Amino acid sequence: MIFKTSLDKLAKGTTIAITVLFASIIISQLFIFKNTYQNSLYLLPSALILIYFITFGLRPINYHLTADELVIHRLFSDVKINRNQIKSVELLDKNSIRLAIRTFGVGGLFGYYGKFANTKLGSMTWYATRRDRTVLVETIENKKIVLTPDDPEKFVDSFNKPQ
Repeated sequence: MIFKTSLDKLAKGTTIAITVLFASIIISQLFIFKNTYQNSLYLLPSALILIYFITFGLRPINYHLTADELVIHRLFSDVKINRNQIKSVELLDKNSIRLAIRTFGVGGLFGYYGKFANTKLGSMTWYATRRDRTVLVETIENKKIVLTPDDPEKFVDSFNKPQ
């Protein structure tokens, strides 16, 4: 079963703001230095475009739950977790991920993904598009993965339903 994801208002706003900021920087730099023919002129625009498309390609598109595995679909590479490696899947309330800090990841541009941590859950890997409707997937190796399907109750029920 495929579970869709959608961005929350903060992620939408951040994505729009970063897009406008990056475009403004690129256009203004090329406008200001249009008569300068230096290779270094293209360094910043190239870096911004690279950052933008890498974050776009790593964003979670949807989650696919099969009889054998949980697949987190992304443009560049899917993340596959074998179902027999998953210890539990449970709903989280907003307070469980509250005050989570990003240790290495993206915090709003096309979603929230990468490594995060807080005092309640410890270290986590997020493949999320919003900060509500959260589901915690815990593996037998005690890795914690946060997902945000649009219908988290149905996701948890589908996982816990006998195959």
